[in-house]
Amino acid sequence: MIGTLINFAAIIAGSALGILFGSRLSENLKKTVIAGMGLFTSAVGLQMFLKTENALIVLGALILGAILGEWWGLEEKLATLGTWLEKRLSGSSGGNSSNFVRGFLTASVLFCTGPMGVLGSISDGLRGDYLTLSIKSVLDGITSIAFASTLGIGVAFSALPVLVYQGLISLLAAQLNSIMNISMMNEMTATGGVLLIGIGISSLLEIKKIRVGNFLPALVLAPAMVYLLALVTR
Repeated sequence: MIGTLINFAAIIAGSALGILFGSRLSENLKKTVIAGMGLFTSAVGLQMFLKTENALIVLGALILGAILGEWWGLEEKLATLGTWLEKRLSGSSGGNSSNFVRGFLTASVLFCTGPMGVLGSISDGLRGDYLTLSIKSVLDGITSIAFASTLGIGVAFSALPVLVYQGLISLLAAQLNSIMNISMMNEMTATGGVLLIGIGISSLLEIKKIRVGNFLPALVLAPAMVYLLALVTR
């Protein structure tokens, strides 16, 4: 859990620095910076997707994940949580379209997507080795500076889902380590890459509204499908 706590603190600290510097940026510069982050996020997502060994697994995970996500209303629940946090903090809220909620949703999905959080949390939980999560903390801290400078304090509150997500993985580390293999990690990474592209298109570049939060079950379904496929073809 030490690595997860470091990651939590890094996002908070990075967000604080971003908010401090963000007040000195003009609105046009903020829009340009957000567009740059959207392009970069999409490029990273594409790089992650290319790690797939079977694109059909990614497609199947996304379709099933979308069905479950829409059924459970994950995007709405995350947005509602962001709105509640904004009200608790400021006494009012701009609704689901506010910069606070936008920053919270975007950063939450970004920081919880990718293999470093899973692998690092497993290592932290099993052996107390938090080197991988320390590296992720540095990356997340730098990223949160950029995001918070334009999207505001909502980015800082994305540290809460990270704490819960990585903390649970650390607690379940022994069970996950005995199941996860390279192929499963690759498909989860590739699926996470598609979600990052969705974030870039929807939340940052604002080309088309996509309820990326409703695709989150796909991150679990992708490695599960690899596992089941291996059992069937064994």
